Amino acid sequence: MTPSFTPSVPWPNLKRALVAILRGLKPQEAEAVVGGLIDAGFEAIEIPLNSPEPFRSIETAVKLAPAGVLIGAGTVLSTQAVDALNAAGGRLLVSPNIDAAVLRRAGEHGMVTMPGCFTPTEAFQALAAGASALKFFPASTLGPSGVSAIRAVLPADATVGVVGGVSDADFEAFSKVGVRTFGLGSSLFKPGMSAAEVASRARSTVEAYDRVFGSAAR
Repeated sequence: MTPSFTPSVPWPNLKRALVAILRGLKPQEAEAVVGGLIDAGFEAIEIPLNSPEPFRSIETAVKLAPAGVLIGAGTVLSTQAVDALNAAGGRLLVSPNIDAAVLRRAGEHGMVTMPGCFTPTEAFQALAAGASALKFFPASTLGPSGVSAIRAVLPADATVGVVGGVSDADFEAFSKVGVRTFGLGSSLFKPGMSAAEVASRARSTVEAYDRVFGSAAR
């Protein structure tokens, strides 16, 4: 029998379980890019900490975002970074790895967390550390069949997200194995893109999500 795990902070019930990953975003771009994503229907936005002055961008995004929209950071690797994210007002923490101290500090701040994993061992370690959701990365390597095989041994209520090499073109294939949470990076945003182009891609992505998930996404 699979043991049950209780997240420190539950994954929220988003209309569309889409996380926009804005790696390389500059602070002067944050307002226009984030505003376009929110207008398109995105409710979770991640600014990786290996972007230029990420906490400035996060502060801008937090001020812009309405209640219920998660703003946070990716590539969070230390408790010091967790504290800095909290000071900037961020409430979403995404990491490429599982660090129990990082997840514990994030839980103390009431943050939603999504650590990276690739194997069943790592997935259970993340759940035991109180993760809100699992980030299977790189999902393009695992594919729907790999994610499905691992999901079979996880608690049924564990939130499973796929990140890395996935785009709106992959929604249907992953939906067939029960995945509806996606982290989208280069298919949405690359450094140098205009805010208008990002907004256009965001609208197309939302439309594609709704076509696959239908009323469940509304």
